[in-house]
Amino acid sequence: MEDLEPKSQNKDSLHMTTSPEIPTSAHVANDEILSVSILEGATVSNNGAVLTNSDQVKSGAPVTEVAPAGKGEIVAWASYDIANATYGTVVATAIYNAYFVNTICAPSAASSWFTNLHLSGTVLLTIVICLSAFSIVLTAPIVGTIADATAAKKKLLFISTALCIACTASLGFIEPGQIWFGMLALYLANTFFGTGEDLIASFLPELATRENMGKISAIGWAAGYVGSLIALGLAFAFIQWAKSINQVETQYVPETMLICAGMFALFSVPTFAFLKERAKPDPAASAKGYFKTGFQRLAHTVRHARHYRDLFNFLLTLFIYSCGTTTVIHLASVYAQAVLKFTSQESILMVLLVSVTAAIGAGIFGYIQDRIGSIKTIGTALGIWTIATIIAVLAQEKWHLWVAANGVGIAMGATGSAGRALVGQFSPKGRSGEFLGLWGVAHKLATAIGALTFGGVAMVSGDNFRVALTSCVVFFIIGFLLLLRVNEDRGRKAAELDADIPV
Repeated sequence: MEDLEPKSQNKDSLHMTTSPEIPTSAHVANDEILSVSILEGATVSNNGAVLTNSDQVKSGAPVTEVAPAGKGEIVAWASYDIANATYGTVVATAIYNAYFVNTICAPSAASSWFTNLHLSGTVLLTIVICLSAFSIVLTAPIVGTIADATAAKKKLLFISTALCIACTASLGFIEPGQIWFGMLALYLANTFFGTGEDLIASFLPELATRENMGKISAIGWAAGYVGSLIALGLAFAFIQWAKSINQVETQYVPETMLICAGMFALFSVPTFAFLKERAKPDPAASAKGYFKTGFQRLAHTVRHARHYRDLFNFLLTLFIYSCGTTTVIHLASVYAQAVLKFTSQESILMVLLVSVTAAIGAGIFGYIQDRIGSIKTIGTALGIWTIATIIAVLAQEKWHLWVAANGVGIAMGATGSAGRALVGQFSPKGRSGEFLGLWGVAHKLATAIGALTFGGVAMVSGDNFRVALTSCVVFFIIGFLLLLRVNEDRGRKAAELDADIPV
């Protein structure tokens, strides 16, 4: 279910971030979160930092004039969400992760070196997910600073996209037993995918005005869901056809990776053909050095967040429960195929179901949130996450997991949208972009820690996936308990009354 969260679906590293009233672009897979904030008197840098006018004067950063884009350019930007949804759903969620565990790393195909280490395919997959998530977090400040200094977002986006497509295609040539090659290709594909998500996010402030930001961002959100449905629909149809001509899994899954790479390339063409680079170079960033400048910005944002008790407590809470949500999303198909013997087609249909219920859940909880508040909304969603995951742990029949999948889908949109809104409410005016950037960092780190925990528990329990999935329940419960420490009214008032604490 990968990134079945709003893009945050996955665009959830050191991103451009949105104010709570602005919907974000989202699709299945990858827990990546595209979010962008245009603040009064502020400019957003490519690595997620928000510079006020005074900050810009001190740093020498250029103030970028934001001109509204035409419909064609907006469609070209949104087309990238369709493109990378193919990777997020087909590779990271529905098909390849399970294939890597069950076929590439099958004991009968593994080399004696891996056999002697007693590392299962599940453990190896979680290592790959963990390493790629850490890599994205560590490189995002540097990539963002380079993009600021050289005004080269589009060039860097093209490079990361081309490399992700190449690595995705290479997955189609990995044979059972070629574990090292499979791990390397998957690690690189994940890393370039996440980097591309960060870069495409940074274009939105250049495409829209404050007045139409929500509308344009919503177009990207819808495009991501469309991309997920297109990718999964084509993958399902192709696998059905392949089976009808007696192809086996080691034939049709690699071919599906080639199709996925082709779809990624095809749908990204409008982006590179029509999306414009409007940013101006930032000479101050290059003068200080990319590495130093990038991490100075991140440290600056963390120092600011510490002055707001409820904001800081909630970011910790969000990190803990996201360790569970991201793990369920990334490893759902692996669990379904290993424990309940789901076929590839059934896994795809399950992810399709979650895509639909996630959209419904986001709408329902968005309505409820305005009436009961963000804290109660998130608490309710965590309760649903907990119940759904327990059902999955105890499932004996396939239909049990279908029920759990519906619960996950409904809760998924709530934890994403309500969490974003709460961070925005707890952020003083002029700094919401900074603190929402930390929300993205928390998600990426949670992806790494959650996967590492699942893999570690699986290893010590003798590959007992039910026990490993229980670790997610623990994360949800701890997250719920930590949520009780967060006072929504106090946090909002602190942001209103103390909007400019010196650091």
